[in-house]
Amino acid sequence: MTDAELLRYITTCDPDEAEALFAEARKVRARYYGNAVYFRGLIEFTNYCKNDCFYCGIRASNKHVERYRLSVEQILQCCTVGNMLGYKTFVLQGGEDPFFTDERIVEIVTAVRRNYPNHAITLSIGEKEWSSYELFFEAGANRYLLRHETADEAHYAALHPASMSLTHRKQCLFTLKEIGYQVGAGFMVGTPFQTPETLLEDLRFLEELKPAMVGIGPFIPAAGTPFSKEARGSLEQTLRMIALSRILLPKALIPATTALGTISSHGRERGLMAGANVVMPNLSPKTVRKLYSLYDNKICTGDEAAECRLCMEGRIRTFGFVPDMRRGDAAV
Repeated sequence: MTDAELLRYITTCDPDEAEALFAEARKVRARYYGNAVYFRGLIEFTNYCKNDCFYCGIRASNKHVERYRLSVEQILQCCTVGNMLGYKTFVLQGGEDPFFTDERIVEIVTAVRRNYPNHAITLSIGEKEWSSYELFFEAGANRYLLRHETADEAHYAALHPASMSLTHRKQCLFTLKEIGYQVGAGFMVGTPFQTPETLLEDLRFLEELKPAMVGIGPFIPAAGTPFSKEARGSLEQTLRMIALSRILLPKALIPATTALGTISSHGRERGLMAGANVVMPNLSPKTVRKLYSLYDNKICTGDEAAECRLCMEGRIRTFGFVPDMRRGDAAV
């Protein structure tokens, strides 16, 4: 698509035009994945973070957050439950927590890999250096999620403290690919100061990076942040960005995020109808789910792991999709 065509779809208010876009995205997804929706087991193992991103509920300076860390044993317990429920991918996600040194992350990954040699292990723990990423990969991690959040330098500076660099974040993504990870990038839709042109730049960056996974969700304000009073992102525009990403990156794995379900009761299902093909029910202990609050009013924080899986499985079947518990690697 040309820039003009992409901008038209980014900004359109025409429901017929949007539905035609979604239909094309579904057609592209079906070519490589049929109606399969891959399930990943999400384990949020720490809500400590050294960064102070202006949009994030677990930012370092938010004094209202009750902090927690899971032990290796607790993480393995989550994996045990996930394996019993049929998951073949574990996503270990956390803030950039200095407590979890390279040695501790290697210990966690090694333990999970030893117990589940055929499962995929995904890390989502932020910016590191080459040597750290290489250690995690050698320990058995297969995938790494690192949303770039915005590909525009000025916009990135408006969302993050001066200590953080978009150049470094992008370099991390290319480093991860070079090491051999299946890499996931992505961005929020509707953040303060965002324009259609910044969203266009996000799409063009994804085309350059060619990630295996693309995470796109609406901006949702969080208490205790500078953006707590800002308006949340648009569901419709988020769905259009998912569809455009599917068309531009036909083989990508694209989740229908919890954030979509938070802003709309059928948001995740509509994400699947716009071209997404992954869901990530929560395996974290029920006692800590409410504490991993990147944004306000997050759904499913009171459910048991089995409830999360069964609920999502039933919901997506009603939309004509087939739950798939396999590893679900990106098409090649």
